[in-house]
Amino acid sequence: MNNEKQIYDTLIIGSGPAGLTASIYNARSSLKTVVISGNQPGGQLTITTLVDNYPGFPNGVGGVKLMIDMQQQAKNLGVEIKQGMVKLISLSDSQPVRLFKVELENGEILEARSVIVTTGAAVKWLDLPKEKELIGHGISGCATCDGMFFRGKTVAVVGGGDTACEEAAFLSKICEKVYLIHRRDELRASIAEQKKVLNNPKVEIWWNSEVVELNPNNQNPSIPNKLENIKIKNNKTGEEKILNLDGLFVAIGSSPATKFLEGIVDLSETGQVFVGKNKEHITMTSMEGIFAAGDCVNIKHKQAIVAAGEGCRAALDTESWLSSL
Repeated sequence: MNNEKQIYDTLIIGSGPAGLTASIYNARSSLKTVVISGNQPGGQLTITTLVDNYPGFPNGVGGVKLMIDMQQQAKNLGVEIKQGMVKLISLSDSQPVRLFKVELENGEILEARSVIVTTGAAVKWLDLPKEKELIGHGISGCATCDGMFFRGKTVAVVGGGDTACEEAAFLSKICEKVYLIHRRDELRASIAEQKKVLNNPKVEIWWNSEVVELNPNNQNPSIPNKLENIKIKNNKTGEEKILNLDGLFVAIGSSPATKFLEGIVDLSETGQVFVGKNKEHITMTSMEGIFAAGDCVNIKHKQAIVAAGEGCRAALDTESWLSSL
């Protein structure tokens, strides 16, 4: 029996569009590749009912199906996929070649010549009862992803920062009415983003207001639950109101899944991975040999196609860097 420790050419952390695309490209370059899938294999797309803006699907495709097919494509090319969460990355003592030692939360330790981080960013939800069951059934965390399903309808956006204002402005172009619900009496967004909603006749702002209850239409048990209305409380007066809606977009921020990288690579104050200092390998982080792509890097364009493209670029950078060693 061969007990020699397995060494991967590249280890990819995250199994969303960025991670799986990177694995496909690396496998096609004959690099021994493993993907650590994380606690949500397939990433945020697995909670998206229908994806109709990913090229190649004229009638749209289910988010779960898209990610299952992408994962199977990677496996068909020889990519190994392991379930688990990464606990720590360090440099291995292996000689003569420098290797990365990746420890999983289950205690398993893997070694790789390079690492690609594609852990994405998790939407911050309201943490209200019934919220999770209504995601994809009237509740969304991305207007540019799901806004088209609410064309001509009434929707609300929760939040007061740049993302909330951007989403409200975007939705105002396709929806009949947009409510912007903010818990303070002034917006936190930049002046430019504020102007898009403050001067927008389709956007009505509810100040000092918080969503306290989500109510689905479940009168008929044969029909899947769908958001019907929300209860809003004014945190100054205590007054509560019911607002009938077709859709609710939560835009109170997102958290990059990068805590395990603290002290290893340079991160922004909000946790995004910094890349781009190495002009030859643009997706390389501050640690040579560790690359990053997708929503853990890109805080603005949170789209599956963008993440996939960045995953491709990270794979090409990794291959080029490895071949130069």
